[in-house]
Amino acid sequence: MTKEKIFNNLTQFALPSLTVGAQIATSLKFPEWGLILNLSVQPFWLYSAWKAYKNAGQIGILITSIIMSIVISLGIINYWLL
Repeated sequence: MTKEKIFNNLTQFALPSLTVGAQIATSLKFPEWGLILNLSVQPFWLYSAWKAYKNAGQIGILITSIIMSIVISLGIINYWLL
């Protein structure tokens, strides 16, 4: 198995599990931990969005992923640093 194939498989597991985990943490009134989980999944979203853009020209998901990464980072600054 190639490294790219292994990373693709890891991505397909990480996207739903970490994203849903972040939503559960937020809904259980732990938004600061939900943000941490959500930020941890952003590299996988960015990777998937980049692949979707390169393979199918889907720029919307890439733009949304970049904006979400920025918003989540600002949320972490708000909860953890201020």
